Amino acid sequence: MPEAPDMKQPKIYVDADACPVKDEAAKVATRHKLQCLFVCNGGLRPSQNPFVEMIFVPDGPDVADMWIADRAGIGDVVVTGDIPLAAKAVEAGARVIKHNGEPLTKANIGNVLATRDLMADLRAADPFRQGGGKPFSKADRSRFLDGLDRAIQLAKRDAG
Repeated sequence: MPEAPDMKQPKIYVDADACPVKDEAAKVATRHKLQCLFVCNGGLRPSQNPFVEMIFVPDGPDVADMWIADRAGIGDVVVTGDIPLAAKAVEAGARVIKHNGEPLTKANIGNVLATRDLMADLRAADPFRQGGGKPFSKADRSRFLDGLDRAIQLAKRDAG
């Protein structure tokens, strides 16, 4: 039976609704023996992994994001594709990583937010503009695994 996570270590907060790397985050958390919190509005099966805790929040816009933003801080890692949540987590001192492994930091979050807002304006101006991006690839998963390991090492250093 695996041992329980060390609650004094960094926590990994996963914005789990529509997250394509939940399994990868759980594997990395288990390897590092860290608590991993999957925060969602529901629709996910509870995990049998003792390092994974399911947090079900009420339905509503950004409820899961607000739950994470209220708790994540220095020494924690947040996994999200939601840029406003990422900005709040970075401001609180957490390490943030997108699903493709890209870290979001104080140095780049301003540009990422500005690009997000610009793209939202462009989509709003052209109702026929089709969304969607490139499909999530094996390379993205690999970059995520590497990036999460790096973020955890940095979070441990941040936590002292």
